[in-house]
Amino acid sequence: MGRYVARRLIQFIPVILGTLFLLHLLSTLTIQVVGDPVRALFGENAPPAAVIDQMRADYNLDDACLEQPGNPCLGLFVDRLGQYAGGDFGINFRGRAVTEMFIERFPVTVRLTIIALVFETVVGILMGVLAGLRKDKFADNFVRFFTVALVAFPTFVFGTLAQLFIGLQLGLELRNSDWAPDWLGQMLNVGYNADYPWLSLVLPGVVLGSFSLASIARLTRTSLIENLRSDYVRTARAKGLRTRRIVGIHTLRNSLIPVVTYIGIDIGLLLGGALVTEGIFNIPGVGQLVWLAIQSNDTPVIIGVVTILTIVFLVANLLVDILYAALDPRIRYE
Repeated sequence: MGRYVARRLIQFIPVILGTLFLLHLLSTLTIQVVGDPVRALFGENAPPAAVIDQMRADYNLDDACLEQPGNPCLGLFVDRLGQYAGGDFGINFRGRAVTEMFIERFPVTVRLTIIALVFETVVGILMGVLAGLRKDKFADNFVRFFTVALVAFPTFVFGTLAQLFIGLQLGLELRNSDWAPDWLGQMLNVGYNADYPWLSLVLPGVVLGSFSLASIARLTRTSLIENLRSDYVRTARAKGLRTRRIVGIHTLRNSLIPVVTYIGIDIGLLLGGALVTEGIFNIPGVGQLVWLAIQSNDTPVIIGVVTILTIVFLVANLLVDILYAALDPRIRYE
């Protein structure tokens, strides 16, 4: 196991380098085609040329290669790697450190991701098991119809509907009532409340996790149906084991392998895909930070945040691979 983990850690290096170079190339080509982002900050009210030149030097935008369309600026990329290796992801166009901004907002996004992950995993697996055990019956047909309906709704549509009908109408009625506890109304809040850092993220977390819930339910259903036809299940039944033990201990463990794979990938997608959900519910997380950076063309923030999320995504996939051995004893890495 130790050698496998070491190999995977070594594999991180080319992936991170490739991601960084791609981000560098896209940002470089954008500057070469669109123009100087420092000059664009001021619009028609441009400051003296000395101020602009100083800002270009501060943001590493004074390299001559940025004025040559098609030039990948390899020297600038090497300098940027050295900067990142020291934990410095630069500063945004307002003078704040990108690392500081990320650390400030990341806990909010992590809480949102945890809520979404718990919701989609627990509910999705339960629905998948129910559908797999009741194949082609009412429960199975309902789960399949429900998951298709979830996937059919875009995030911004489902999030807006949840905010209007659940957050505003039902949630507002609960918050204004005398009989409902305060925590119940905060669970159906339409926005983020710093006084309730977990409860106010329940509704956005459910919205964020609903689409992955559909995939988890279908993966669990398909894998469970396939494993119930296996020889070891027939042998267990022949030995007189109860169905609850066969499904809960033997069959479900093997059925969860594709589900765990999907969850490992989904962690990175949730951390990066919270942009729309955080925008709808006005949540001050990493997604909102990236959205504001895109609107203001704040390149250092975009590159820095995407780089950090890439590392988180790779670590999550490594943990998933290690978890395979716990789910299926037949899997060995040594």
